[in-house]
Amino acid sequence: MRKKIAIIGDNFMLPQVFRAEIEKVARGDLDIRTLQTAWPDEPMEFGDPALGLDKVKEYFGHPDEVVDFIGDAEILVTQLAPLSEAMMRRLPTLRLVAVSRGGPINIDMAAAKAQGITVVNVPGRNASAVAEFTLGAILAETRLIRVGHEALRKGEWRGDLYRADRTGRELSEMTVGVIGYGNIGTKVVRLLRAFGCRVLVCDPYVQLSADDRNAGVELVALDNLLVRSDVVTLHPRVTEETRGLIGKDTIALMKPGVILINTARGPLVDYDALYEALVSGQIASAMLETFAVEPVPSDWPLLLLPNVTLTPHIAGASVRTVTYAAEQAAEEVRRYLAGLPPVNPC
Repeated sequence: MRKKIAIIGDNFMLPQVFRAEIEKVARGDLDIRTLQTAWPDEPMEFGDPALGLDKVKEYFGHPDEVVDFIGDAEILVTQLAPLSEAMMRRLPTLRLVAVSRGGPINIDMAAAKAQGITVVNVPGRNASAVAEFTLGAILAETRLIRVGHEALRKGEWRGDLYRADRTGRELSEMTVGVIGYGNIGTKVVRLLRAFGCRVLVCDPYVQLSADDRNAGVELVALDNLLVRSDVVTLHPRVTEETRGLIGKDTIALMKPGVILINTARGPLVDYDALYEALVSGQIASAMLETFAVEPVPSDWPLLLLPNVTLTPHIAGASVRTVTYAAEQAAEEVRRYLAGLPPVNPC
């Protein structure tokens, strides 16, 4: 009996890459159909109660179009297609959903469990990409790469950046505080160690690896990290505990002239408090890669500050992220077809 597989990809997670990986590893008579959506050329959505999508976020696609495409497929492979409870009721043959991202927040997980649909994901799919990007962001701020670049683009030769009282600092003489020690945070720590800086980690739910402990990495409380760090980089998930983690009170604990890096999630930061700290100089500069609202409004005050580097949520975008996520999703499909348990059930 033919196994029907629906693949909903986009302009990053290309459906043909999913298909090629599935056909490489899966056996049997497969009926595979693919759809390529317009993300990231068009922005994703974050929950629409009018469409019954209030329990999902960071998705792309209209419910009716998604349901019509999946049809009688038993397996769905996707990155961003939404699946609400109402949609699942219209898909009685669906049994496996492989989501090629770290958190399947585009899926109503409670409804999936109730409907007997297995959901798998790809934890850490872009951890290396984000970790590398984070190091680049730190260096852009500590070594004044952005400042020099922007001046030269305006025709201004900033020879004064070579002055001892204005030039940047080497990481080897700095303390870097890493908040969050998951898939990404652990890789950031590993990369930072090569620069010879002192590394502090705050994560109340984990222990440091023996390798990091032996290298002198310290696991400390948040207040301790904020007081001591020259650079603070954020890597936790957004929870009720971490939402607004960097706000007026925590910023007040930071060293004057600290550098803030956020390649994690926008809601971790209180942007009004951050703006005030950047204007006052309490925070010397910030590199922001993710935002509470995306795309950011054109009149957003932080866009106008000279001591902020901004990128449009691209830290996790790399060619290897695409191929790795597709490989892992294909392996989950292979295991399902072979009657084996999933590797990463949600």
